[in-house]
This record gives sequence, structure tokens and C-alpha cells, in this order.
Amino acid sequence: MAEQIAHGGNLHEAAIRYGIAYEQWLDLSTGINPHGYPVPPVPADAWRRLPDDGDGFAARAAHYYGAPAAAHVLPVAGSQAAIRALPTLLPRATVGIAPLTYGEYAPAFARAGHAIATLDVHSDTLPAALTHVAIVNPNNPTATHVDAARLLRWHAQLRERGGTLLVDEAFADTLPRESLAAHTHRDGLIVLRSPGKFFGLAGVRAGFVLAAPALLARLRDALGAWTVSGPARHAVSAAFADTAWHAQMRARLAEESARLFGLLRAAGFATRGTPLFAWTDDARAATLHEALARRGVWTRLFAPSTDAPGGSIRFGLPGTEAEWLRFEEQLQRAVQEIR
Repeated sequence: MAEQIAHGGNLHEAAIRYGIAYEQWLDLSTGINPHGYPVPPVPADAWRRLPDDGDGFAARAAHYYGAPAAAHVLPVAGSQAAIRALPTLLPRATVGIAPLTYGEYAPAFARAGHAIATLDVHSDTLPAALTHVAIVNPNNPTATHVDAARLLRWHAQLRERGGTLLVDEAFADTLPRESLAAHTHRDGLIVLRSPGKFFGLAGVRAGFVLAAPALLARLRDALGAWTVSGPARHAVSAAFADTAWHAQMRARLAEESARLFGLLRAAGFATRGTPLFAWTDDARAATLHEALARRGVWTRLFAPSTDAPGGSIRFGLPGTEAEWLRFEEQLQRAVQEIR
């Protein structure tokens, strides 16, 4: 039986492990916006009718993400579905993946028969052995960001080898100018987008694959019909259209992430992050995670890697002022304990 890949949000496991009731936890283990988009009431037809590809959903996604056209966008049941299917559509070869990144990529490519190699995200020239690259940008959890110009140079190198650059932009909504969505008319370039993080709509299980139409046709055949439900299409369409909410939320997340970084740095932890999470590879990461968990604060602990030999920890944003005050208090107590 394959080992289950760890993700944030596994609060029931924490409740059992530490003997603290589920509803008593402060869950900071994901990078999902705690101020989710206020979805308007779902029309009755969204429940009764099968999803209709002629409803303009792909066009609305193309407009929001800046893709060339609706033909370059395929809605899927969360980007997770695409991560599992895409490696089977690419020629078997060696794929470069960062040593500490979203944990589903390496297993998905390995299951499809690809060899996995370590990707150096700071290099301008890719090793000749790499045919494909899969990169999360900005990275989860390290927040490392590769600028668009370098990514396009990578894409050009890979195309000369008959390969593909896959860029997962799940956390890119706060950096829209850095997206490669506008370049997805190019063969061998795939961009994954998700409304789950920025819009706080992870539960709708919707995502988008942006790529050349020929590849999307093959992926559509692999995934089948009706991948995104009617209610999900309604919720995400409303979120895409609300430009005032986008601007207000980007400003709010910038302020709140600065507050989070400030608390962690004041506690003695060097921190990097995005507007949706903070990350530290401090040598005390594992003991801090444990000390906070005993106090009902759940964070995401990452095992040691070449990027973080002593392990690392990721913090999401508290959702209310009461949660902020609780986190600040428990952080101070945890730090005093582990000194």
C-alpha cells in the first residue's frame, strides 16, 4: 500500500494525537485564506442540471488569470486531479523537482515512470539530463519565487529537448503580474491555477489547467466529463468577477502577513513567506511545532530536506482578532518552553 502524502488541515489526526477536542484547535496548518470569498446563494439550476461547458466558465477563468483565450483553459476538480493525470501524458524522462515543495509532484511523476532529479531553482541553465520541470511558484512551503524571465528561459531550453515546463501557481493570485498564464499558447508550457488558496474556496475542489489546446484535449479525455460541479462553477465565477474584493483582499493579506512575520521574528525566528503563509527552517522547528500542538495550535511541520536539514514549519494566517491574540500568547509560551 502506498504511503499517504501528508498535507495541512489534518485536524482530526491532531485532535486524536494530543487529546484536544477538534473544535478547540486553532488551525494554522494550511495556506488557505481564512477570509474566504462570500459566495452568493446558489441558484436552484446549479443543483438540478449537469454542468454545461457552454456556460462561459473557462472564458471567465481565462479573463481572470490572463490566459490567451478560453481554449487554453480546462476546468478540473481541483489542481490535484491534474497533478495526478498530467505526468501520464508526457514522454517518460527525467523531471526536475525542488527538494522541498508540494509533496504530490514527485510521487505522481514517479508513478507514471519518470525519473526524479533535484531542481536547483537558482540556476539559469538547466542540466542537460532534465527533460521536464515541475515547479511551484511561489513555492510551497519555502516561498521561493522564480521570476518569469528565468522560467521562460527554462521553457525554451526544455522545448529544445522535447520537454515540458509545468508551473503550479496556486499561491500566485497576490502576484498576478508574475504569472505565466499569458504565455500558455506556447507548446510545452503548462500552468496550474487554483481558487482554493486566495479565495478561500478549497472546499469547492475546482482548479484550472492552462496550456495549448492539443494537450488540454488529451487531458480532458483522461479526466472525463463534468469535472467541476454546478455549485462550484457558480461560486468561482462570482469570485472571479468581484474585482473590488480582489483589491481589498490583496491589501488585507499584505497587512496580516506582515503582522505574522513580525510576531515570528520578534520571537526569534528568521521567516520567509507569501501573503498567505510564513515559513521558517529554524533548528527549533520541530520542537516549536510540538510545543504549539500541546497548546491547541496546529501548524504544518515538514521533515528535514536539503533545503531545510533540520526540518521546517509553516504558519497560516489566523482568521479573527481573538485568534491572533491566542496565537501570540501561545507562541510566547511555546518559545519560553523550548529555550
